[in-house]
Amino acid sequence: MPKYDAALFDPPAPLAQVVLRNPQNAEQLASAPMLLDSGADVTLVPTQTAGQLNLAAEFSRQYELRGFDGSRTMATAVQLEMIFLNKIFRGRFLLIDQVWGILGRDILNLVSLSLDGPNQFWAEQSSG
Repeated sequence: MPKYDAALFDPPAPLAQVVLRNPQNAEQLASAPMLLDSGADVTLVPTQTAGQLNLAAEFSRQYELRGFDGSRTMATAVQLEMIFLNKIFRGRFLLIDQVWGILGRDILNLVSLSLDGPNQFWAEQSSG
């Protein structure tokens, strides 16, 4: 069971290591840190990670992001494949300028997870 991360977050937070893959050339990054954030509408991928995979940002279209504090920023998107819990998610993901990405409800609503805050670990919940 993956543990919460206390190095990047205070208080500790659930962090997944996902595989990100360029659908054009199958180049992949085997371990990209992604915060599990049920408060985020969409999934955000670190810009630096997209660069490592030679993903081309879609600069012709900008997306507005609004933070919980009301702040607004603009983001570009990339096409990629994300492997999380042995499931492949394909599509357009927005870029963010920070070290870790964010797994939002567009992905989290498709899986069943158990978050154990007191013991600081998370796990996939079986469907049976």
